[in-house]
Order: sequence, then structure tokens, then C-alpha cells
Amino acid sequence: MQSQISIEKELRKSYLEYSLSVIIGRAIPDARDGLKPVHRRILFAQYELANNYNRPHKKSARIVGDVIGKYHPHGDSAVYDALVRMAQEFSMRDPLVDGQGNFGSIDGDAAAAMRYTEVRMSKLAQEFLNDLDKNTVDFRPNYDNTLQEPTVMPSKVPNLLLNGSSGIAVGMATNIPPHNLGELCDALQLLLDNPQCSVDELMEYVKGPDFPTRGFVYAGKGLYDAYHTGRGTVKVRGRLDLEERKKGAQSIVIREIPFGLNKSSLVEKIAALVNDRKIDGITDLRDESDRKGIRVVIDLKRGTIPDIVINALYKFTPLETSFGINMLAVVDNRPQLLTLKTALSCFVDHRREVVIRRTRFDLEKAEARAHILEGLRIAIDNIDEVVALIRASANPEEARNALMERFTFSELQAKAILEMRLQRLTGLQREELMNEYKDLLQKIEFYRSILENSEVLRGELKREIAEIRDNFATPRRTEVLREALSDIDIEDLIPDEEVVITLSRRGYMKRTGLENYQQQKRGGKGIAALHTSDDDYVQEFLTTTNHQYLCLFTNKGRMHQLKVHQVPEGSRTAKGVHINNLLPLEENEWVTTVLALREFAEDKFFLFITKRGMIKRSSASLYARCRKTGLMAVGLREDDELVVVRPIRDNSHVVLATADGFSIRFACNDVRPMGRVATGVKGIALRRQDFVVAAVITKDIDLTTEIMSISANGYGKRTSVDLYRLQSRGGKGIINFKVTGKTGPVIGAMPVRDNDGLILLTSSNKIVRIGVDDVRSKGRATMGVMLVRLDEGAHVVGFDRVDEGGQTGRDANAELDGDDFAGVSSTPAVVEPEVPGSDAADDDGEE
Repeated sequence: MQSQISIEKELRKSYLEYSLSVIIGRAIPDARDGLKPVHRRILFAQYELANNYNRPHKKSARIVGDVIGKYHPHGDSAVYDALVRMAQEFSMRDPLVDGQGNFGSIDGDAAAAMRYTEVRMSKLAQEFLNDLDKNTVDFRPNYDNTLQEPTVMPSKVPNLLLNGSSGIAVGMATNIPPHNLGELCDALQLLLDNPQCSVDELMEYVKGPDFPTRGFVYAGKGLYDAYHTGRGTVKVRGRLDLEERKKGAQSIVIREIPFGLNKSSLVEKIAALVNDRKIDGITDLRDESDRKGIRVVIDLKRGTIPDIVINALYKFTPLETSFGINMLAVVDNRPQLLTLKTALSCFVDHRREVVIRRTRFDLEKAEARAHILEGLRIAIDNIDEVVALIRASANPEEARNALMERFTFSELQAKAILEMRLQRLTGLQREELMNEYKDLLQKIEFYRSILENSEVLRGELKREIAEIRDNFATPRRTEVLREALSDIDIEDLIPDEEVVITLSRRGYMKRTGLENYQQQKRGGKGIAALHTSDDDYVQEFLTTTNHQYLCLFTNKGRMHQLKVHQVPEGSRTAKGVHINNLLPLEENEWVTTVLALREFAEDKFFLFITKRGMIKRSSASLYARCRKTGLMAVGLREDDELVVVRPIRDNSHVVLATADGFSIRFACNDVRPMGRVATGVKGIALRRQDFVVAAVITKDIDLTTEIMSISANGYGKRTSVDLYRLQSRGGKGIINFKVTGKTGPVIGAMPVRDNDGLILLTSSNKIVRIGVDDVRSKGRATMGVMLVRLDEGAHVVGFDRVDEGGQTGRDANAELDGDDFAGVSSTPAVVEPEVPGSDAADDDGEE
């Protein structure tokens, strides 16, 4: 009678055996060679067929047949799929199979049938199999006990991290990204030199995943967790480029995509988003990819901001995806979660065991050969006696025993002497035997040193790793960005490049790359700038960078904020978009001053100057948080307007310049800090209908700075600051520019240096870019030289400084750090000059 068995226990036992079989024998790679059983068997089958990288290709069907017939009792499609993946350059960081034929594509196209394709091992794959015949690894019976197969490969390549691995077992999974071989070899060298090194030290060499499809990896905390704990998530992005088309249109070109992404499905996803109007501004989408690489072109409508489309592509398509790292591998026949250090340590321990076993094998072989050569050497030295002894023997056995008795040879030595050919007795052959014997003695000594001295063993391991690096390492493909990527921010996608912000009097605003304006000689005719209507002209023209804040101050004393990259980009001649589309301006309100600023520090200050000569100093931190509707920046009287705002520091001086050519210089500390809505105090006493047009900020210790003054009719001069004597705030000032009907009124002033560039705009929509060193330095009471030849009826309406050393004119942070600041005029007007008056202060006090 059969005994009863609990079905629960039987199911539990059977399922456990099944799950272990899947984990160990199918889905999870071995930590030593980084291979799953099917990959290991594919390589071993090719090894037995001598299907090496320097031999002709063999049919894939032959390899698959050997694998499933000898070692892998599963379906041929599973084996062929694994073989195909090992040959795909977009799947493996360093392919292990050299394929010939159709092996699929990144679009998801299937490979041709195995009867049509041919394969052979890649050169790198040979390094997995070297020394396999030297008892370096254990063998086990195949599935039917008729053959032997290796349990692991004696690989010289850290394949677990090099090509990575992914697989789903029972109750667990692995997902290891590929890495760069050169970086892994450098980390292994460090680990051999310092086994106590930390994961952080290894991460100095292993920068992050290196995917075959390139792209970007944002490696912040997710990569840190993955390398320290074995689990973590990193963001992966494709690479997008902008290309210019005809008539100012632009195209976005996708050149690299995240690892594992199907390109054709990506194109379909983008097309669906365009049809659903989730992404606007796209006129055409086409795939121009070829054997040279990926190229998906997205044509944009004219006027579309490319950054917004790029942001949407990353947000709504798999161009940005998360890669979940789960470094699970088989260690000692058990699945184990590995850190970066333990993964590298498993490989080092494996290589150490392989080298020891290989050395023992080579030592035994060398000692056996040396033993034979020792006997041959003695026999050759006593050849006459040996020959006589052999001739006197009745049979080979008697001759062997006689040799062993006479010369104390071993049985192997005596047998070798009897089998020795007579040609070995020639002088050349004898010399070769002696040289071989000496070489063997040296090798034996080296092999013993490896086995007896751990430092020699370590040196041998380092030498092998260095050889692998020199022969197979390739440059990194995926760019690793150390900062973490959380929410999509358009600023992360925009380079912090120099740009020009242009604002017309009627409120049209745009952003243009600075490279569109080439420097010219003084007196040039200029190049065409933006197209405006007859009753419009450029009011604000400043150079800055994409990541800065734009502080826009209006004539009514209010301030609004924008990021520079939020201003729509346009060509040099484009009109731009109206400011009302960007800011909630009131009726009869317009922007008078635009500043670029990176941060609002508490110890930095803004200096406000009004048209009627009032001045106020307030901390920049008061303006950090701006509502969507703006905030009150300065209190104004009914008949006054805000003219200009300048960032300053405590040791700064300010020079106020008026349209009639007068100026006053005093210390900014003469104006005490006030609240955000304060009116301020009197800065200069004005004459008749005169008004303030500019404010120049200088440092009190820098009297070598020169002030560039420019008039409406294109005349300009530069004058040393030391010619403007320091006065008390509120005086009538001294003459700054000799205003005549020929020069027209002063429209602005700014500090300059010899290596600066100067950009001027005219009312006829022309732009001239000259060097400051082209303008002669003159005294205060002169009218200067002609800077630009104006068209009939035209006049200069704006200008800005461009520091050719890298700083840009209207960079508020440069001013807050003590650098000079380039001023731009307010609305130019024609006024009559007056003679200088009293310097006495006339303080109206703070309101």
C-alpha cells in the first residue's frame, strides 16, 4: 500500500524546486562572468566549433542546433533570440557575437530566420573563453549526462556590469545597466590596490551607466542608492538638437534615444500627441534615420518657442524614462543583491581563482616537461654510453630498465630517451633543448611566485585588466549629469547662452542669440535689425543669459519678473511678441527699464532714479517674490515717472546724466536704505525742462573707469571718471556733454573698458556693433566723435555694452559684485542746453 503524501507539502516542494531552477538556471546571471546559462552555452558551443572571430562565419542554425542538442533542452526560438541579442549593437554595450545578415533594428524589426543569418564570436568574447582548457573552472554533466559543460566561464571581462542584464524569475527580478569597460577596469585596479576602498571612491571611476544608445543619465541620489544598496532609479533622456531652416524656421532633431526604446513607437507616440493637440507648433514629423545613426526631424512653425516643444516631448513621450536598477545576481548558487563594490569584488575573486588554477595547471605541465628535458640533457651529455647500453639490450623494456638503473632516470625520462630522434643530437637541436630547459626553469620560478606571493598574484591580475582596457575599452557614449532630475523644468533644457533682449517703445519684445551680431568698425552702416512700424522704435536693448531673471520696471513704478528664456525667441529682424502677452500691464503703463539678475541677495541694493531727479536705495531681497500681477517698486509723485533702476553695492558711486548734458556724481551711501514703496530723496536739481536720462554706477576706488556718453545724433565720447568730482547729493551738477543742434540731446551714458564692445540701435532699425577702443577719450565739455552714420531723419535710440571678455552689459549680478554696469537711456527728447549752475544741495527729503 502506497503511503499518503500531503498535497500542500508536495506543491510547496515542487514549486520551490521550480523557482530555484528558474533563478539559477535561466533568468538571473552569474556574478562571476555576468552570463545566464543560455548565453554561456552559446559561447561554449561556438568554442567547440572553433567559431572564432578570425574564422569564417557559421550559420546561426548550426550554432542553435548544437546548443539545444547538447546543452540547453529548450526551444530553438529562445536560443536564437538570445543569440540575436548578443549581436545587436543597440542592445549590448559591447556585443559578444559578430553577426552577418539581418539581426533586427532599433525600430523593433525582427531578425531574419536563423537559416539566413551567420555568426561568429566577437574578439571580446574570446576573452571569456581563454584558458578554458587549463582546468580553470569546474565542469558539470549536461542534461543527459553524455557531455560536460562549464559551470562558469573563466572570463577576463567584468561582463556583469559591462553589458548588464535583465530578467524576471519567480518572486524576483534583475535589471543591471551596461557600463563603460574603461571605467570598470580603472575601478578594478583601485579595488586590487586598496581592497578596503569605499563605494564612493569606486564611483570616482565608474561615473554611471553607459548605454549603447547614448543619451543622458541624470545620476543624482538614484545612482548613489543603486551603487550603495543595489537598488535605485535614474532618469534617462534622449538627445535633442535644434537646426535652423529657411526663413527663420527651426527643427528639433532627435539623435539619441533612451536605452531599450523602440524608435518607431516613439515616432508614432509623437504623431498621436500632435493629432490630439497635446503638443502644438509642429508642422511636420519624419524619420530620416539611416545606417549612420538616428535622425528624427520635427519641423516647428515659425514663432514657436522650441524649448516649450522640447519640454512637452520629454514630459509626454518616452524620450525621458526611468531606469530602475536592481543589481541581483547569483553568488554561490544563491541570488544576492550586489552593491557596486561587491559586484566588482565577485569578479576579482573569480579572476583570482582562475589565475591560481591556471598557474597550477601551467606549473604542473612545465615541471613535467622540465623533468623530461632534464633526462634528455643527461642523455645527450652521455650519448655514447647511452647508445651502447641501448644496443646491448635485447628489447625496449630491458633498455628502459638499464637506463633507469644506470642514470637513475624515472620511467618517463627513460621512455623519452628511447623515443628521441637522432636529429636531436645535432648541435642546433641540442642548443634548442638547452634554451627550452632554461626558459622552463624561469617559468616554473614565476608560476611558483604567483602561487606563493600574493603581491605577484595581484600584479598578474592588474596586468590582465590593463590589457583588457588597452585592447577593448571605448570612449563613453552616455553623458552622465550628476544632478538629480525631478520635475521637468524647461530651464534644465536650455543652455545658459548669451542672448540679446530687445523691447520696442510700443511693447514688442523678443530674445535673440548674441552670435547674430558681428562686430564692425566705427562709422559702419550696420546690419538690419528688427522690423518695426513707422511710429515705433527700440527702447530697451540688453545682453544677458538665458537662466537669469528679467526685472521689468514700468513708468508707474511697478516691477514684473520673467525668466530670460520665457521671452519668445526670434530672428534678428523679427518683430517679437507684444509685452501684454507676457505681463499684465495697466492702461498707459509701459516698461521703462529691464534688468537681468541671477539672485536677490539681502546685502545688495537697487538704486531707483526718476525723471524728476528723485533717487531711492532699497535692498534687492525686497523684490525677490513677485506676484503674477507685479508689485510696487517705488513710490512716485503724480508728475513723475521711473526712469531707470541700477543694482549697486555699498562702496559705489552714482553719476546721474541729464538730457541737456549735465551730470552729478555722489556716493550711493548718501542715500540711506528705504522701504519698497518709499519715494526717495532728491538726487539732482534739474534746470527748466531738463530730465534724467541715465545713471552710471562706479566704485569709489576705481577712478580709471571711463564713462561713455552718447547723443541722439550718433555722437559719443568717453571721459575718465576722475573728471567728475565728487559732490553732495541734490546739487545741480556739472557739464557732462556739449549738447548742440549737431549732436542732439544726450540719450544715455555707461561705464566702459577698452576691451568692451558697443552695440547701437537707430530709429531706422539698424544695429551697429563697434569696439570701445575705436572711440577716443575726451574731456567732459566736448561733444565727442561720430559713432554711426545715420540715415536721413534717423537718430540713436538705444545702446548697450558687450564685454568681449565674457561679461554682458546688463548683468545685474556683475554690478552687484562690483563690476561696472552699462546704462541704457529712457525715451530720447530734444532739449536746449543750459550753463552749469550751483552745486548746493537741495534735499526734498524722503516720502
